[in-house]
Amino acid sequence: MTAAETPDETTAVPGGCAADAAVETIQREMTVFARRARASAGRMHPELSLVSYTLLGHLEERDGRRATDLAAHYALDKSTVSRQVSALERAGLIERRVDPDDHRVQVLHLTESGRDVLDRVTERRRAAFRARLADWPEEELLRFAAYLERYNAWPDAAPGGERDRAAPADTYGGTSTH
Repeated sequence: MTAAETPDETTAVPGGCAADAAVETIQREMTVFARRARASAGRMHPELSLVSYTLLGHLEERDGRRATDLAAHYALDKSTVSRQVSALERAGLIERRVDPDDHRVQVLHLTESGRDVLDRVTERRRAAFRARLADWPEEELLRFAAYLERYNAWPDAAPGGERDRAAPADTYGGTSTH
């Protein structure tokens, strides 16, 4: 085993077992991961926060959603989603369309500009991940991917029982309100 695979004396929990130390390490490293994800999102597209990126990805993946559906899915306050939606509308990245099944309802959809921005940011994020993981053996990459999928498959990983592949920063059970 490598040093990265086993807890060391800096992660040991006094009076605890190796599993306790591993959980402490996981919690700490997931926090670092979340912090880095938020910081890198700002560098990749300064006007697009991690929450905005996540919402755009969700709208693309689901071919549009109501703002209340977004709030419920991410367990966010409606006012938080409303602010994000307003900013995305002002930026021309999303638009409201009348729901053909219920004309009282407005559904949020990506604009062409929104798709372009999302595609650019997504490709930059993928390139950053590829660079960060470039020296990892394929077996370790596959194992890491499987562990993340398993972790995020936990019933409470995404509100409403849906798995959210567009929200990398919310990987340790909390909700993000960036």
